[in-house]
Amino acid sequence: MTSRTAPALAAPFTLGGLTLRNRLVATAHATAAVTDGAPTETDAAYWRRLAQGGAGMVITGGTAVAPESTLPQRYLTEAWRPEIKDAVRRRAEAITDGGAVAVAQLVHLGRETLGAGTYYAPVSAAAVRSPREATAPHPLSTEEVRGVVDAFRISAANSVQAGFHGVELHAGHGYLLAQFLSRVNNTRDDEYGDRIALLAQVIDAIRTEIGELPIGVRVSVEPGEDSGLGLDDLTELLPRLCAASPFAYVNVTTGVRNTYVPGMATTRPPLLESVARLRPAVALPLLVSQSFRTVADIERALDSGADLVGMARPFIADPDFARKVIAGDERSVRPCTGCNEGCRTFEPTGSCAVNPELGPPGAAARPAVPLLLTRPGSRNRPVAVVGAGPAGMECAMALARSGTEVTVFDTAGHTGGQARLASLAPHRSGWQKFVDYQRDQLTDLGVRVSLGTSLGEDDLAAYSQVVLATGAEEASVAVPGELPTLTSTEFLHRYADVVPDAAGVVVLDDGFGWWQGIGAVESALAAGAREVTVITPGTGFATGLSPENRTQLMNRLTGAPLRVVAMSTVTSTTTEGVRLRHVLDGQETHLTADVLVTVGERRPRRPHFTPGPHQTVRAVGDCVVPRRIAHAVAEGRAAAEAVAARPL
Repeated sequence: MTSRTAPALAAPFTLGGLTLRNRLVATAHATAAVTDGAPTETDAAYWRRLAQGGAGMVITGGTAVAPESTLPQRYLTEAWRPEIKDAVRRRAEAITDGGAVAVAQLVHLGRETLGAGTYYAPVSAAAVRSPREATAPHPLSTEEVRGVVDAFRISAANSVQAGFHGVELHAGHGYLLAQFLSRVNNTRDDEYGDRIALLAQVIDAIRTEIGELPIGVRVSVEPGEDSGLGLDDLTELLPRLCAASPFAYVNVTTGVRNTYVPGMATTRPPLLESVARLRPAVALPLLVSQSFRTVADIERALDSGADLVGMARPFIADPDFARKVIAGDERSVRPCTGCNEGCRTFEPTGSCAVNPELGPPGAAARPAVPLLLTRPGSRNRPVAVVGAGPAGMECAMALARSGTEVTVFDTAGHTGGQARLASLAPHRSGWQKFVDYQRDQLTDLGVRVSLGTSLGEDDLAAYSQVVLATGAEEASVAVPGELPTLTSTEFLHRYADVVPDAAGVVVLDDGFGWWQGIGAVESALAAGAREVTVITPGTGFATGLSPENRTQLMNRLTGAPLRVVAMSTVTSTTTEGVRLRHVLDGQETHLTADVLVTVGERRPRRPHFTPGPHQTVRAVGDCVVPRRIAHAVAEGRAAAEAVAARPL
């Protein structure tokens, strides 16, 4: 049930006179629980819970140093404002009370507006346009650059005065300090044409304010041979920077906006193989981060020369990550799937698809209300959960932990439901990790799981509480004609066999641009389809994905034999292909194809049975309304709590 204890990651570490209780760092992230630039009580509660989970150091993100680096919604912490010190102090105290070293990461976005319509002009080292922005930024004058130095100095002083043990300078992910480090973006001919000059001055200025407290520097290996800030650049710049303006540690990650939060397709830490090369180039403590999720990868990084290993999303999914892996109980860690859904939406704050305990401001958990189908009955008999998908397994886990006798039934021969189906597509294995976690927890808790079981009313009569978690099914799309046609569900189960006989695959999307159609596309390509064509009545491809997921998907598909025909639908098929009609002008065309895959509406699948007078029946997840896994998990947990509560 448990893995072996990992002594390397559990060892204390001294950093700038401070003692970290272990080598695990919660790297910079934020939940956007910030109002008018000031952290809220919800924010403090989040950091307190994380720190209590055992991380050695906690770095808070989303902290801007100047007005021109903020967003209209003002959910970034405005560190330059002395009037928010009390709010920042609550954040710092929450971390230190939890036993972790508290570090505030400071950032200036520069030319990166995060896609928001900011009130101020974006700025940078030079008028070099970001690939992620429509226009070039305003190049900072020499005097304006000195103002940036002062902004970092003031923000660092405010942060430390509020109780943080130190600060980290964000010189990665394509933000302003990274823009000055880049040989492509920094084309200046003044003193700041020396790529380390701005960062060195910022370090020196902060040192005058905070003394010997730790100053860390976060840098990132940017993708592409011509990025201007690759691994070769960093191994050249970091020794020079350290010699010119000593600092406490370097935090190395990868990527720029829309790639620095890797999606589910990234299954191993990108920097793992580079640690051995970074180690001799950096004569100070080395923190490596990004996509570390397993003890094996963490240990390998430490064995290769890293001093600390950083993670963000694993701590969002399970704030007890550090405590569990140090105790040798990796099996009980609620895994981050890398889905980039809840944690990257900020609606209004960040959440987590698999962690139902992380709720919006004012809520103790993610809001969820199971559908009550019958009036409450007796409570003196055990509980049946019908459905072994994410909702049903989450419900059963919570019931078992409360001491309730529970049995899980599913007509399928395996656990996982829709999550398992999604995991069948290439680059979506993160969902299976979550399914495996839930299944293993049920085993460890001694829950009886009966698979491949067809239930009748008599089978459920012995249970006073019944929770229906029977999921959803995909409706067939009626396309008349002769071409072989499969639903996306059927295709995911059979694509390895279907595609070799179908060189041309057409995917008729539903227009919402979500993963069902994308999974079919990537499955067809993985199986060797000669050409894949997406037909969508919508305006584009993958429009339902978050910016991170969409950008990384398009990077994966670069060079693939993929065509997209937007604002069109399929009216019928022939033995040779499909007939298309444009949704606006009605023009009809023909496209050669060997098989058609349709993405249909997902509809609730709920068994029909007549509950006895002693039975209370609730429904959760997709069998209420098909939605995201976050809803399924939260409603499963809420149903368990309702069962354990007093009768309504």
